Amino acid sequence: MVVDSATQKPIPYVTVQLNNKGVITNEEGRFSFQLNKSIKPTDSLTISCIGYASIKKPLQQFAEKVIVLSAKAIELNPVIVTNKNYTPEEIIEIVEENITKNYNLGLAKKRVFLRETYSSQILKADYQLKKSTIEAFNKDFIDNLLNQVPKNNTVYNEVLGDLYGGSDSEAQKLDLIKASELYDKSLELDFDVLEEKFNTIIKENVKTDSYFKIKSGLFGTKVDGELFDADVDSTDVAALNKKLEEEKKNKEERKAFFAKFKRRTLGNLYENLPVFEDTDYNVLFKPGRYELTLEDFTYLGESAVYVLRFTPKRSEEFKGKLYINSDDFALIRMDFENVKPLRDFRLLGISLKEYLAKGRIIFTKGENQKYHLSYYDITKGIRAGFKRPLKIIELNKVVKGRNRQNELSMKIDAAFGNRNRYELVVFDETPINDTQYDSFKENNTVLPKYMPNYDPEFWKGYTIIEPNQAIKEFTSIGEAEE
Repeated sequence: MVVDSATQKPIPYVTVQLNNKGVITNEEGRFSFQLNKSIKPTDSLTISCIGYASIKKPLQQFAEKVIVLSAKAIELNPVIVTNKNYTPEEIIEIVEENITKNYNLGLAKKRVFLRETYSSQILKADYQLKKSTIEAFNKDFIDNLLNQVPKNNTVYNEVLGDLYGGSDSEAQKLDLIKASELYDKSLELDFDVLEEKFNTIIKENVKTDSYFKIKSGLFGTKVDGELFDADVDSTDVAALNKKLEEEKKNKEERKAFFAKFKRRTLGNLYENLPVFEDTDYNVLFKPGRYELTLEDFTYLGESAVYVLRFTPKRSEEFKGKLYINSDDFALIRMDFENVKPLRDFRLLGISLKEYLAKGRIIFTKGENQKYHLSYYDITKGIRAGFKRPLKIIELNKVVKGRNRQNELSMKIDAAFGNRNRYELVVFDETPINDTQYDSFKENNTVLPKYMPNYDPEFWKGYTIIEPNQAIKEFTSIGEAEE
């Protein structure tokens, strides 16, 4: 653990490097470094953080588990003060001019570790049952169904692999090494039990050749795949079982293409780095859209660092701080958060609001003296709501007389909240050429291993970002009861 000498509090996001390979401390100041046989006790371990004096000494001299960093006294270099008295706008301009010199913008092979934390919450689940001509679909049934839905749930996904590619999110290749998923299965809905209940009710109450129409306010549509196909006999057990088998097959195929979804997540994160022109964090390329302030002057190790604050003048979405090396004018860190909702959709009782996007991006200089991404941390928050009348109507064209057979009518007022965090750590980056990129062929067979509680042995032998205390203490309800 790395702590502040004055406060004894942990220091997050400290860079720890050994033989030009690095890790970063988590938000609790903790890190771990996997040592291989090539590491010698005399190899130097370097620990550095903005505003602190760096430590660099042989590995064998680190005898304690707690490493103390002291704040570095700010002694402004007279040359910087007199001859390099840049305005914030001039600093940004020089940063932009030196991007191609300071960063590897082309193809590279990167050893990456991605931790995703998905936290969901039911904020509201109110309803008013107006009418039900099927006796089994009553208030008790709906209440029982709602009670089975977890009000809060958290899922952790972790993957380690090698990512091949550049700035294009669609042109990434991923070689998965290992993956895990940590969550409580007891908080999942038992879909098999629900299917059995629904099938029993439908078989006893719904006529042959019926189809369903869902209406919400002015809108109406045939059910076409959620529960039953519009042209499937709702009481035909064989047809229903076939439908359920297709849904299970689709679920298995999604698992089989696990790497595809992780590759897409990694590609989207990489594509949005502030050193690329099409990024959402466009302050380097469109500085005129922001108010820029030179807020501070500090050190990262022995390097002087400008600290610039940026806030949008008009329609831009983010504010934050830029940490810029005064020697080579490389952006080495960016802290950001949104100043307004990134999405705010409301129409006829349906709402979707992406209210939060906050995080930091850290770059580290590699062996080739160019900077590469070492840490990307972003938390996103979304709220969704549904406040509308809902009708499910059974219709049948075969039955003579009345076309409408059954009806379920209710008013729904529901709201949901999701907070998703993505932590991406890059331990090593090696530039590659087109031939090396083209010659690599994906052959991913890794699927995530399910863990009901945290297992410290799972990542033994691999360097990752240390889990926080919440992950270490995670235990499924079912496991705890046993």
